[in-house]
Amino acid sequence: MKKLVLAIACAGLLNACSSDGDTKSVANQDVEQFNAAITPVLQGAWRSPENKARDQYRHPQQTLQFFDVGRSETLIEITPGAGWYTEILAPLLKDNGRYVAVLVDASKLSNERSQAYFGKANTTLKAKVAGNAAVFGTPVFVEIDQAAPVLGETGSADTVLTFRNVHNWVIAGQETAMFEAFFEVLKPGGVLGVVEHRAKPDSDFEAIKTSGYLPEEYVINLALKAGFVLDARSEINANPKDTKDYPGGVWTLPPTLSQKEKDREKYLAIGESDRMTLRFKKPL
Repeated sequence: MKKLVLAIACAGLLNACSSDGDTKSVANQDVEQFNAAITPVLQGAWRSPENKARDQYRHPQQTLQFFDVGRSETLIEITPGAGWYTEILAPLLKDNGRYVAVLVDASKLSNERSQAYFGKANTTLKAKVAGNAAVFGTPVFVEIDQAAPVLGETGSADTVLTFRNVHNWVIAGQETAMFEAFFEVLKPGGVLGVVEHRAKPDSDFEAIKTSGYLPEEYVINLALKAGFVLDARSEINANPKDTKDYPGGVWTLPPTLSQKEKDREKYLAIGESDRMTLRFKKPL
């Protein structure tokens, strides 16, 4: 893993991003080193068949390479839920790095349903990695109040990643505080990686903000206002089949399939949502 850290760091310095926003070009040997490290993780027996089946939609290998995860000494994942990415990130970093999972402090929530949901999610995630240091190492768990988030000591993280969370903060009015917290915890030059459901470019923000989809420029502006610079954007997680006009918003599509059996095959054929993939940096 130490060679991987150095290789990806060098790739980030020596290779420019492609002009159309695809994953940046790296030397073949650097790609091979990254692939050699992540391939056994993706194939790991600790990952369920259901989680592995979602790789075709979430593209973890390409996404994490785009976010330069291999060079991270300290990586923070924001609200990892059931731990889909935890199963990949913690093993990937366990021998040379530090994986930190930021969880929602259920005791800070006023809604009993939300308290129960996040309380159960936190317990489940911690149980997933407990007693299995050979696979996951020793992940660090930090519980935060999303209304006034403190993710760690100022300038203590190399990378912050958030997958499909921004819409929840927008609905709760917490998006500004969260992006400011990302900026605070990152080192100068640190990376913020964002994956989020992408609305149609001409969408009315107020009309769609509870649908789970967000305009890409809106998310970019959140990061810019917090002090970040946009380093690159990618179409790794794009899905042109996603029409974004469903009765139950993005949750109509898999994996949630909120409409149950109604038009189930139709939504399965579409697959998971169209997603923006954005890489920001904290200025030096």
